[in-house]
Amino acid sequence: MNQVNKKITWIGINNISKSVLLHIVIYLVALTTVAPFLWMILTSVKDLNEIFVYPPKWWPSKFHFENYTRVFSAAPFGRFYLNSIFVAVTVTIGQLITCSMAAFAFARLKFRGRDVLFFIFLGTMMIPGQVTMIPSFMMLYWLGWVDSYKALIVPGLASAFGTFLLRQFFLTIPRELEEAAYIDGCSRFRALWSIIIPLAKPALATLAIFTFMGVFNDFIWALIVVNSEEMRTVQLGLAIFRDRYITEWDLLMAGSVTATFPILLVFFFAQKYFIKGITLSGLKE
Repeated sequence: MNQVNKKITWIGINNISKSVLLHIVIYLVALTTVAPFLWMILTSVKDLNEIFVYPPKWWPSKFHFENYTRVFSAAPFGRFYLNSIFVAVTVTIGQLITCSMAAFAFARLKFRGRDVLFFIFLGTMMIPGQVTMIPSFMMLYWLGWVDSYKALIVPGLASAFGTFLLRQFFLTIPRELEEAAYIDGCSRFRALWSIIIPLAKPALATLAIFTFMGVFNDFIWALIVVNSEEMRTVQLGLAIFRDRYITEWDLLMAGSVTATFPILLVFFFAQKYFIKGITLSGLKE
């Protein structure tokens, strides 16, 4: 009996040790993830001369919150934020519409060559974006759309990844729900809008977060198609603080902190659907 008790005690200690070790590893990983963001926030309220002192100081000797007001006085960042939010929201809404319709067609409609077309469509994800940048720019140049909202918005209104994500989710929705609606005289578009879309909120929220983050943080494409200052996005605006000879790191970090707020707000409001969408999108009926 004593041996049994000792064995049970040893197993309990072993499990506790594993749990403690696992939590230590998790905390270390979380710390390495949060540390750069924390350093950015603290650097944004430091004096420029205090940023490069050695040994490095995490905590500033004096908080310079005026760095945030200087960011908006050094450049028209209000306009930059308006451009970024407008472009990101428009592209997100556009992708939700186009990807949901394409995903519904690939998941529910039966037509010749559907699967072949889907795999070809999916194969475009294998092509690096850098390969299609120049042809896309040439098309926009011929259309006269360079340095306009159309150049920033139209190329991103469709997405192979978004179509694939929503198609996988639509396959998990029972067909009986649509068939019952068809018997009552419901059209396919009405079935998509009234039945599929409400049930696919987790997948739609996931796609919305990915799309908004990608468009809002995009730098290369905006750099290619934007020429005038009034059409610049936030990411291009942050480049103002980097000069050939000096970088204003205090203002750059302050601008970077403010640039993360819209993404954090979108994620916090949609994180419940985001986690559920990532979990369910890989399942199949």
